[in-house]
Amino acid sequence: MIDLRSDTVTRPSPAMREAMARAEVGDDVFGEDPSVRALEEEIAAITGKEAALFVSSGTMGNQLAIATQTRHGDEAIVSEGAHPVWYEGAAGAAMSGVQCLSIGTAAGFYTADEMEAAIRPPVYWSPRTSLVCVENTHNRGGGRIFPQAEVRAIAERARARGLALHLDGARLWNASVATGLAIAELAAPFDTVSVCFSKGLGAPVGSALCGPRRIIEEARRIRKRWGGAMRQSGILAAGATYALAHNRARLAEDHANAKLLATCLAGSPGVRLDPATVETNIVNIDLDENRKAEPLSKLAHEAGVALNAYGPRRLRAVTHLDVSRADVERAAEVLARTIAGAA
Repeated sequence: MIDLRSDTVTRPSPAMREAMARAEVGDDVFGEDPSVRALEEEIAAITGKEAALFVSSGTMGNQLAIATQTRHGDEAIVSEGAHPVWYEGAAGAAMSGVQCLSIGTAAGFYTADEMEAAIRPPVYWSPRTSLVCVENTHNRGGGRIFPQAEVRAIAERARARGLALHLDGARLWNASVATGLAIAELAAPFDTVSVCFSKGLGAPVGSALCGPRRIIEEARRIRKRWGGAMRQSGILAAGATYALAHNRARLAEDHANAKLLATCLAGSPGVRLDPATVETNIVNIDLDENRKAEPLSKLAHEAGVALNAYGPRRLRAVTHLDVSRADVERAAEVLARTIAGAA
């Protein structure tokens, strides 16, 4: 099976497993796990932030950012298709009493003008806008990279209005490799940034929330309240540390494989796909009106290629370190044949 459902399906390599097995551990609730502490210091330095907190998932990282920078009844501005709206179980509303307002295009972009227009007026019957969120790269947008010049313009206007800024950087590694910009530069306009070690980098578990120490210490308190504090979690942190050291530069291979897949499928019967829109490791494969994504994903799975339906007429394929160029070439053949035959 060639598994293109997500870059989260990767398995730890023997070398990563060995690093995890040898990890020095302690009780992290007591602040005594040296592997966790070392990872938090490293990722804070990489992101250019004062402190970091190791958490179990990107969802927890995003939700801690929301919880620490809003009040009950507030509103957060997010991009169309944002992860906290689509994939986090309405946690912002359920756990922090915060609603999200989606703006911008389906690619996950919005402008500083659009952001400023979405800020609620200061009247008591409106929710208070308190947080502005950017997702980079954007999952539902097909791994598109949020233009950094627009990020800076958004941040400047948000700060002028007294708003906090959060970057959902689950795949910020991909944006960094594709643009050549350092992680710290991409994260600089934001108060907080969440990054994921199990997307693209191949670690089995874990994300981090990075930001000012006062926010991170409050996030630590809330993480405990939510049941997210762990004990000898250095075993997991060691996998993330290994991933940071060995699997960042190779993301360029995933990007090349995604572009190859898109190029092979472009122009195939039933497919609407512009390879120029493939910037990192995610390929959105749009289908014509005669084809439906869900049954096609099942047919592809039967033929040896796993990928998800991402809408009535959209399939999503994600390249990763467990998928080779030969795998991608084979997957393209299978998908082209399957889609063409489904009319």
